[in-house]
Amino acid sequence: MAVSNHLSQFQDRFKAVTTYNREQLDTKIVHIGFGAFHRGHQAVYNDLTNQASGELWGICEINMFGSEDLVANLVAQDCLFSVIEKSKDTVCSRLVRTVTEAIHTPVSGIAAAIAKIAEPQVSIVSLTITEKGYCVDPQSGLLDEANSLIQHDLANPQAPVSALGLITEALRVRRDKGLAPISILSCDNIPENGHLTKNAVLAYAAKLDQQLASWIEQNISFPSTMVDRICPAMTAEEFAAIEVEVGYADPCGVVCEDFRQWVIEDNFVAGRPDWDLAGAMFVNDVLPYEEMKLRMLNGSHSFLAYNGALAGYEYIYQCMQDPTFKAATLKLMTQEQAKSLSPNLNVNLEQYAGLLIERFSNANVKHKTAQIAMDGSQKLPQRAVDPLLQLQKQGLKVTCLPILIAGWMHSIIGAVKKGEQIVDPLADEFKHIVDSQAEPLAQAKALLAINKIFGTHASDNAKFSQQVESAFVSIEEYGIASVIDSIAVN
Repeated sequence: MAVSNHLSQFQDRFKAVTTYNREQLDTKIVHIGFGAFHRGHQAVYNDLTNQASGELWGICEINMFGSEDLVANLVAQDCLFSVIEKSKDTVCSRLVRTVTEAIHTPVSGIAAAIAKIAEPQVSIVSLTITEKGYCVDPQSGLLDEANSLIQHDLANPQAPVSALGLITEALRVRRDKGLAPISILSCDNIPENGHLTKNAVLAYAAKLDQQLASWIEQNISFPSTMVDRICPAMTAEEFAAIEVEVGYADPCGVVCEDFRQWVIEDNFVAGRPDWDLAGAMFVNDVLPYEEMKLRMLNGSHSFLAYNGALAGYEYIYQCMQDPTFKAATLKLMTQEQAKSLSPNLNVNLEQYAGLLIERFSNANVKHKTAQIAMDGSQKLPQRAVDPLLQLQKQGLKVTCLPILIAGWMHSIIGAVKKGEQIVDPLADEFKHIVDSQAEPLAQAKALLAINKIFGTHASDNAKFSQQVESAFVSIEEYGIASVIDSIAVN
C-alpha cells in the first residue's frame, strides 16, 4: 500500500483531535530549514493551534541544502508527517497536518522560494538554519563578509544561496510590489536571535542597496524566541520505531521527547497564529529565558557531548546513568550556569535544573553526543565563554565551565589525530593548528587563541586562559573519568 494511503488511514484514527479542514489552510508562514527540530517543535505548535483556533495558518517548507529526498518524500505524502513523543514511560503519536507545500531550492530553483515569500498572504518567514546559517561571526555577532555564501550572494543577489540572501531578495520583491511588511522569526538557539537576524539582514542588504536596508529597518519586525524540545537527528532505529508505533514507514517522521517550550517576543507586523493556545508564551523580553535555556540546557548538553564522548558514551542518557557525570552536570547547572543569569529571572532554577536532569535521563530519546558536538565554534561563545566571564566578574569560583571548553579541545585534537571528520565551519583551521603543533598543550593554547571563538580573552584575560589550560592538562594527565569524579565529589 502506498505511503499516502497509510497516512490517510492514520489520519482517520485522529479525526477526534485533528478536526480542521486542511483545504482551508492559507499558506501564511514560509519556513526555511525543514529539519527534525522544526518538525517536532514549531510545526506541532502550529498544528495544535489550528485545531484550537478559527484561523488556519499553513506552512510552506523550504530547504536550501542537503538531499532532495526529504522534501520529495514530504510532497509524496501530501505534506503530512508523524511525530512520536516519548517520555520515560509513555509514547504519544501525532499526525502533523499544517504543512501545505514544500520547496527544495537546488531542485525547484531559488526563484520559486523568492516568489513564495513574496506572495501577498505570507505574514511570517521563520527559520531553523542552525547558528552557522546566519553567516555571522560567532564572537562579534556581525555579518561575516568573508563567508563564501555571502560573497556569492553579494555578487548574485537575485540568485542567492544563503538564507540571508533569500530573505533580503524576497523582501526587495515585496517592497517593489507594494506588498505589506512581514515578520522574520528566528527559532535557533542564539541569544537575542531576533536582533542577530535583523542586524545580519540589514548589514547584508546595506551592501547591496542602502535604501532597501532602510525600508527593511522601518517596516520588517524580527521577534526573538526561545525554543526548547529535544529532537535528536533521525536514525534507522528511530524510523523503525515510527513504523512500529503508527503502522507505516514515514521517512519524514521524527521522534522527540514529550516536553516542549516556546517563548516568543510579541512583535509581529502582519499578524500571527495564537500559538499560546498550544502552550507558547508571548512576552516583551525573551532574553532572560534565552540565556537560561542556552546556558543551563544547551551548555550542559555541550559539557556532556564533549566529555561524555571522551568517556565513551554515545548518548546523553548514558551519561546520566553514570552517577559522577550526573552529579557534575547538576553542579554545572546550579553552581555555575544558574549563577551567571539575570537575578531578575522569575524562575526557580533549582527546579529547572532538576527537570533538565530528568529530561537528559530519558532513555527513550537517544540524543547522540556526536550530534550535539557539531559546530562547536558557533556554540561555545554563548554556552561556555559568556557565562564563564560573567562568573569571573562576580568573583565566583568556576570549575565546570573550563572543563567544558577543555573537553571540546580534547575532542577536536583527538578527531584530527584520528583523521575523523569534524563538522564545523572552522574545521580546516582546527586541522592546521593540530598538525602544526607537536605538544598537546601548545595545540590547546592555539585553539584558545582563535578569535572567532574566544576573541582576545586568551591574551587579555590571564585568569581565563589559566583556568582553561589547567582543565585541559588535568584531562590530559588524569583522564576524563577522574576529572569528572573530582567535580562530583567536591
